[in-house]
Amino acid sequence: MASKNNTVGITEFIVTGFNDLEHPKAVGIVILIIYSLILLGSTTNICIIVSDKRLHTPMYFLICNLAIVDIMYSSSASVTMLTILLVGVKTVSYKPCAAQMFLYHMGDFMEAFAIGLMAFDRLVAISNPLRYHSILTNTRILLLVLTTLVINSAVVGTLAGITEGLPYCHTVLKYTFCDYPGLVRAACVNPDDYFVFPTIVVSLVIYGNFVFILLSYIWIICTVFKISSESRKHMFSTCFSHMIVVVCYFVPKFVANILTRVGLVLTIPERNGLHIVATLVPSLVNPVQSHGTLAFELCCYYSLWKVENRLNDTSRYLPFTVTPNPRCVVNTATGYLNAYVE
Repeated sequence: MASKNNTVGITEFIVTGFNDLEHPKAVGIVILIIYSLILLGSTTNICIIVSDKRLHTPMYFLICNLAIVDIMYSSSASVTMLTILLVGVKTVSYKPCAAQMFLYHMGDFMEAFAIGLMAFDRLVAISNPLRYHSILTNTRILLLVLTTLVINSAVVGTLAGITEGLPYCHTVLKYTFCDYPGLVRAACVNPDDYFVFPTIVVSLVIYGNFVFILLSYIWIICTVFKISSESRKHMFSTCFSHMIVVVCYFVPKFVANILTRVGLVLTIPERNGLHIVATLVPSLVNPVQSHGTLAFELCCYYSLWKVENRLNDTSRYLPFTVTPNPRCVVNTATGYLNAYVE
């Protein structure tokens, strides 16, 4: 630990958030299964997208980005929880704890931005489909992702700098893993003074993204009702999976950060359980809904391949040559099969 944190010689913390559990190993096994499914699902999505050049489009770049964020976000908390529940080691040194705190909040904020970018992708795809590929190019999406990475690194780096300068006098963390509130409450300071900046950050990053997503879907709904009923069903189906991701991520945030400020009282074990759900459930749901999108996409490509093969077979009996157009592709923006004629 840095010298300024050594005022009372504290070099490690004891995580006590699971002390009230009657069957810690059973809970640990459940968390291990969920974490394994997250790693399996997210890694599978990344491998499929990276290996298939047809999926190197803005929409699937964002899905790949979300999968990477899910791995970082879930790993930042799961490793410590599994060590406590399955191995029985409740102590964690300061530097690993600070590193885990950085990765946890980095993953949390990146998750909000990743979901917000996917909402922006849906907004452009549905409100302006003909210009989708000219507005959202791979380069622009990469720049947007890198911009969110820089912003989040600066914000979370500031939080890490604050905790680095605190004088710690308590060795017990009443939470299930290392995060900013736990470290602040372990210091010999008034915690309320150190929650002003994080409150502003959460309001801008988390709820700012939520407001943007909400406004995006209001605009999408207004746009969808202007088109035919058949197309309307397809449009809603392309947005439904993303709406599930939005609900799974933001509902626990609202319960923990807003409802608890307006009268809802949660005990520490209940808060810990809510934080675990908020960390693992979105990362578990995201690969599942992404698999559905990928499966639909690959089925469309397979159907297109069969059509092109049938064209090749038929062309043998025609007095002219028919060549399948390589630019006839599935529109990854809207989920429709679009044919581009030279």
